[in-house]
Amino acid sequence: MSNAERLATLVSAGARIEDPGTTHVSAEAIVEAGAVLKPFTILEGRTIVRTGAVVGPFVRLVDVEVGPGAQVLDHCLLRESVIEAGASVGPFAHLRPQSRVGERAKVGNFVELKKTSLGEGSKAQHLSYLGDATVGPGVNIGAGTITCNYDGVAKHPTRIEAGAFVGSDTTLVAPLTVGEGSYVAAGSTITEDVPKDALALGRARQVTKPGWAARRRERAAAETPGPSARTGPGPSARTGEDR
Repeated sequence: MSNAERLATLVSAGARIEDPGTTHVSAEAIVEAGAVLKPFTILEGRTIVRTGAVVGPFVRLVDVEVGPGAQVLDHCLLRESVIEAGASVGPFAHLRPQSRVGERAKVGNFVELKKTSLGEGSKAQHLSYLGDATVGPGVNIGAGTITCNYDGVAKHPTRIEAGAFVGSDTTLVAPLTVGEGSYVAAGSTITEDVPKDALALGRARQVTKPGWAARRRERAAAETPGPSARTGPGPSARTGEDR
């Protein structure tokens, strides 16, 4: 059966394919009635798109299951992963093999998961890398968070338990556990386990020097040579233009 015939069969069974000319569905893939494939969607291998799910545009899925009512938004690559019911992935997200996004969880723009499970209702919405990680339900992963899972020899796991809050620009050096309900302050590098309900900070203390910027500008102005000390090409006194 050709791709065009395959798409026509899916449409007749109740799937919605917005642009058959730019959509490819493998012979092994399943697209249930009520699912929507937007333009430039490619389903490879044994991909399954459940009823009510929306995929695309510009999405490639390889051996992926997209649950009922889930969304895979623009410009995403997902391989050998599971997106559970009501979850959202993208835009511009990359899910590598053995990843799972739980029910109603969110993976946002420029986020990469590798061998990671994101729990029900958890969010990793901006500019993050989670590798070899188990993230419980109701967790917030702040923008710019990364798990340092590779030490140059072996991969190590990170565990983030239910209800934890990980602030933006956080580095989690595995192996590591962030306990249930705990907070990790923004800008931290965490190298030790964080107990349940604790606050962890791993950053330098801020130093503020009042008036420093004004004094610097004054010094710079005092050290700047006057017009008579200038040599070489410069502004013309008559036109103000460089000679």
